[in-house]
Amino acid sequence: MKLLEARNLSHHFDYPLFSDVSLSLDVHESIAIIGVSGSGKSTLLHILSTLLRPDSGTVTLMGRKIETLKNRALVNLRRNDLGMIFQSHYLFKGFTGLENLEVAAILANEPISQSLLEQLKIDKVIRQKVTELSGGQQQRVSIARVLTKQPRIIFADEPTGNLDSETAQEVMHLFESYIARHEAGMILVTHDEPLARRCQKVYRLEGRRLVLIKGRE
Repeated sequence: MKLLEARNLSHHFDYPLFSDVSLSLDVHESIAIIGVSGSGKSTLLHILSTLLRPDSGTVTLMGRKIETLKNRALVNLRRNDLGMIFQSHYLFKGFTGLENLEVAAILANEPISQSLLEQLKIDKVIRQKVTELSGGQQQRVSIARVLTKQPRIIFADEPTGNLDSETAQEVMHLFESYIARHEAGMILVTHDEPLARRCQKVYRLEGRRLVLIKGRE
């Protein structure tokens, strides 16, 4: 089943970023997008995750074309089916780590997994205020918050940027296990090419084109 299908996407700001970009994501599949800074990787991810509209082209999520959805349907899609992890964690700073997870759990009507907290090594600090946590701990709370809602698609923009290499590998293993166990997939944007190559498909965004460098269409 196709979780996501993007066709002929183009976008620009003050200058052209990319054009005629197409890709698709199946259930249990992971895709990485790499490229130099400024090539448009994060912008492409924002378009695929409904946060930005392309200049041209279409994005279909779970069989629904994004441009045809009304605001309420779009909000429900983001809340129920999409999980977005960014390098900036966007946690509620006045809350504890646990309270941040509880908000996600309530909205998604899903329990908080103690096993998940242990895998991310935040089970001992989860009751501390966000401002008392290190940058790496905050990022792991952010990852736990997204996985708690059990999304169909994980969109991850440099999710391991604040983590040491060992923890980054553990987090990647967690993502891989998650999409293997659920009817889910992942699109990852990263500068870490060895990490990217753990995904089943790897694309490089260069020269305004998306080039497949690992896997098959």
